[in-house]
Amino acid sequence: MKALRILNRGIRDSFKSVFRNFSLSVASVACTTVTLILVAISLVLTYNVNNITTNLEKELTIVVYLKKEATEENIIKLQNDLKTMDNVEKSEFKSKDEWLAQMKKESDTLKNTLDYLDSNPLLDSIIVTVKNVNGLSATAEALRQYDFVSSAEYGEGMVENIVGIFDAISKGTIIIVLALVLVTAFLISNTIKLTISSRKTEIEIMRLVGASNVAIKLPFIFEGFILGIFGSIIPIIVSIYGYVYLYNETGGFIFTKILTLSQPFPFVFIVSGFLVIVGALVGMFGSWRAVRKYLKI
Repeated sequence: MKALRILNRGIRDSFKSVFRNFSLSVASVACTTVTLILVAISLVLTYNVNNITTNLEKELTIVVYLKKEATEENIIKLQNDLKTMDNVEKSEFKSKDEWLAQMKKESDTLKNTLDYLDSNPLLDSIIVTVKNVNGLSATAEALRQYDFVSSAEYGEGMVENIVGIFDAISKGTIIIVLALVLVTAFLISNTIKLTISSRKTEIEIMRLVGASNVAIKLPFIFEGFILGIFGSIIPIIVSIYGYVYLYNETGGFIFTKILTLSQPFPFVFIVSGFLVIVGALVGMFGSWRAVRKYLKI
């Protein structure tokens, strides 16, 4: 019962403190709101970069062109070797006749040009799908070592640049999220410090009448919790409506369908839940830090 009374009093006093120090609370909530909006943007960027990278891994392939003198035994050997390669998801043989038929379907002009030829100038090939785009170059280089392989093409140069940019964005946004979380904790901590300073007399009276350390600390920790929750409300609204609007306006992809955005639902709800948790935990951490350092109890 005593514990419940302390808990109820702590929650009640924390709400009173929020409204008693209204200007400080508004400033803290505003700073937390701005910070969490930036955190939300960083989360959306990070998640979509990872999603796009995953889509690239599914779409990007290495086309291994075989020399004209490659035998059936050579092809079987290469296909068996591909099954043992760590970065190979699957492979598919495509004959030069299949390539010719496909190219004729794609363009009437190309079809007319190819029809003039007496023989098929194209090469048999094996299309290789990789598991990890970061290992694309190494896999292609390994395939080029076979004597009966003419070339292994995958858009060399451009792919590395795209993957490098996405990796940099992903790592950069993670660092930004961590930095912003620390900034939020610092801001709430400073608000609680000011609250403690304005309530020194009240705290001294509580000490004199024998209030426990928990009873004194709890309202401040709950106050940080409340400020964190309030600060997450606008970022949640911005995240949900902003991302749904962006998704609908872009049609779900950027420039090309390979760069596909994540579906809004349930993604926006996951982001919203994360913002609430971050706001609450960071608020409580900032309060606990201020209470521990400045009350010295």
